[in-house]
Amino acid sequence: METTIQIKSLESIQEAAHEFVQKMGDSTVFAFRGEMGAGKTTFIKAVCEELGVEDVINSPTFAIVNEYRSRTGELIYHFDFYRINKLEEVFDFGYEDYFFSGALCFIEWPEKVEDLLPGDCINVYISEKEDRTREIIIK
Repeated sequence: METTIQIKSLESIQEAAHEFVQKMGDSTVFAFRGEMGAGKTTFIKAVCEELGVEDVINSPTFAIVNEYRSRTGELIYHFDFYRINKLEEVFDFGYEDYFFSGALCFIEWPEKVEDLLPGDCINVYISEKEDRTREIIIK
């Protein structure tokens, strides 16, 4: 099932995040795909806020993974694989303990670990349009 969500401005991002959360269903692993600057981190931050995360939410570019808790205590892992150069690096930190834990996993730059993504991973494509709005396609 393919779904499209529009983000008309930064002011409407929480509305889009709310819509995204409503459509997540039972899925736990989400691969966020898009060009640098498309808004992946900003949207993940909005989704985490919608889920009730009260911690500071930022890109785990250097840590590779950040851990948050939702208002209900649910674990959320936020990955940024941009700096990964070899799959061995991902094996070294035990990716399977995260991806197959049943916890929510939001993954930036999944292209770097494509072969390791679970088969039921949901792809989330974020793109910036000419009018500076964002389009999110969930597949």
